[in-house]
Amino acid sequence: MAPAAAWLLLLQLILEPALVMNIGVQMAMRNFRDLNIDYPKVSYPDDFQGYCNGLMAYVRGKKKNWYCPEIHYVIHASWGAIRKFCKHCENFCDNYDQYCTVTRDALPLTICSRATKQPPPGCHYNDTVTNQRLYLLCSQKDEGEPIDIIGTY
Repeated sequence: MAPAAAWLLLLQLILEPALVMNIGVQMAMRNFRDLNIDYPKVSYPDDFQGYCNGLMAYVRGKKKNWYCPEIHYVIHASWGAIRKFCKHCENFCDNYDQYCTVTRDALPLTICSRATKQPPPGCHYNDTVTNQRLYLLCSQKDEGEPIDIIGTY
């Protein structure tokens, strides 16, 4: 019994960090899809005073955080059109400790920029609708999936 318990403890010590890391990456991929892709683009009621004000209310609620982000990027393209850019990443972004890439194609995008410095819940955003290439963080070097947008190109 003691050798079995020791073996189980050893496996737990070895495998647990990998499982925790995998869960973190899985959550990042799901959050990316939920918070950074809006396809087809939804329309918010007039009460929200614009697309970004409605979207950012959703983002802040989904994150369960009332902090007002300065900027947020939303891609208006299908998951398949975005996912392909992380299939093979040559670059590693040391600042983010993740693999990263620049999209080959410009993608339809809304950039939500904070308009005022009022404290929450008074966050107001301006919308910029554009087509741009993006810097994406990817879950791994090969066969990865997007996990964040770190800027435009």
